[in-house]
Amino acid sequence: MRALKFLALAILSGLLLGTSWFPPFTWLVFIAFVPLLVVTAQIENSHIKRKKLTVFLLAYLTFIIWNSFDTWWIWYASDGGAIAAIVANSLLMALTYLLYFTLRRRMIRSIYSIWILIPVWLSFEYLHTKWDLAWTWLTLGNVFAFEHNWVQWYEFTGVSGGTAWILTINILLYQILKAKLQESRIRMAAVVLIALIPIGISKVIISNLSKQTNNVKSQQVLIVQPNIDPYNDKFNGDFQGQLQGVYNKIKNKITPKTKYVALPETFLTESIWENKLEDSYSIKFLKDSLLAKFPDLNIVVGATTFYQYSKNEKLSVTARPFSDNGEVFYDVYNTAIQLNKTGIKLYHKSKLVPGVERMPYPALFKPLEELAINLGGTFGSLGTQDTRDVFFNADKSIGVAPVVCYESIFGEYVSEYISNGANLIFIITNDGWWRDTPGYKQHLAYARLRAIETRRQIARSANTGISCVVDELGDLHAEQPWWKEGYIMANLVPNNQKTFYVRFGDVLSKFAALLTILIIGYSIFLGFKKPNNS
Repeated sequence: MRALKFLALAILSGLLLGTSWFPPFTWLVFIAFVPLLVVTAQIENSHIKRKKLTVFLLAYLTFIIWNSFDTWWIWYASDGGAIAAIVANSLLMALTYLLYFTLRRRMIRSIYSIWILIPVWLSFEYLHTKWDLAWTWLTLGNVFAFEHNWVQWYEFTGVSGGTAWILTINILLYQILKAKLQESRIRMAAVVLIALIPIGISKVIISNLSKQTNNVKSQQVLIVQPNIDPYNDKFNGDFQGQLQGVYNKIKNKITPKTKYVALPETFLTESIWENKLEDSYSIKFLKDSLLAKFPDLNIVVGATTFYQYSKNEKLSVTARPFSDNGEVFYDVYNTAIQLNKTGIKLYHKSKLVPGVERMPYPALFKPLEELAINLGGTFGSLGTQDTRDVFFNADKSIGVAPVVCYESIFGEYVSEYISNGANLIFIITNDGWWRDTPGYKQHLAYARLRAIETRRQIARSANTGISCVVDELGDLHAEQPWWKEGYIMANLVPNNQKTFYVRFGDVLSKFAALLTILIIGYSIFLGFKKPNNS
């Protein structure tokens, strides 16, 4: 009977977390951890022998339900990839919760030990943005992408502030369940204040930003949603026909006032060699057909590019041999290209999808890169670059952050473009792999958080949708229907000011990581003083 109760509470937490990613049920995230905290406390106070193992297994059940509920759509891209992502990410979450439980047991006599969960969880989420296994789709603070007007203060904290907000309210609600009547009233008042004050701050920020005027000249941008089926048509080899077809649709939409054309990720499917860019048919076509007529135009477009290493050149860890003899090597990149009258600029996508675009830690696991999931075009471990290059126009007055697909879910990563001079953001992506599922809707919603963190307007060009404009408050404009061809002519206003988050990064997570290290050190010290049963 007790085992069934434990299972029911763990399952309830998983369902609450999963449902909170579906608007209008975002608020459920504020109670989602309570059942798991209750069952954890009951196990701690029970006579179960293997308490750590029991907590780990129940937490794993909670998190695998959550991950399955909200990321099942990966199945459409790869069934094996979906299973691997759900199983692995749930395992990491469960291990993080086990660490919290272990540290808490060392300090069980402290009434504050439950609060260890906040720095431990924040540290996990921050680490998860930095290593090669980065899969931050379900970072807790991301849930407010569906209620972005609650979190306008992300310009100070980023999504880690949302995570801390969620866990604080969950812990207080759990303590209310345990407390006496008078203590419950005090804590309930605290819950109400902690829930409402951030929303009130957001409303003040919205009001203040709405009153501000920006004297910077707007930039007219044509955002293209070509709607080419990535499974059946996009990589069929007819790159010339696809390019000509889109050109025929946009050539009469562009005027001398148009400063930018944004085309999606891997729009150019020709094999473009960076050693011989001028020989590319696609680049020649765009220069001759558009730049020759509109010399002030900037074209930002996605492509797959290749780079051949010279004989004595240092190879990257992702370099591939042309043949078995291994004498000549090359790299493959998911690339954003800018074409304008000053020339050609490239940026290589560098936050790559684990198991799809990059085998984690390729220096160690290079022999396994053939197991990477093929989503059309190129696959295996793609090359990256160390810096977040910005695409500047001819007079350097406008800097565009060329954010490629998966990169847009990493807040501190995107802020590096802003630090390097970007005053607009272009997100180029191809979300068609997931078909008509919550996947592309979630990806779109996360762009709102990047706009708030940086206070930059965003032009989002998605191959099959949803293409749109995201303003500095995170509001969406001119959204194009899913899986339909569409074109948006919009005026984007650059912003040269830097938010606290851009200037200082994810301060909250860094502080949490330091605090977690100190807590672990203290728990080791306590472990030497008094043995602890498992």
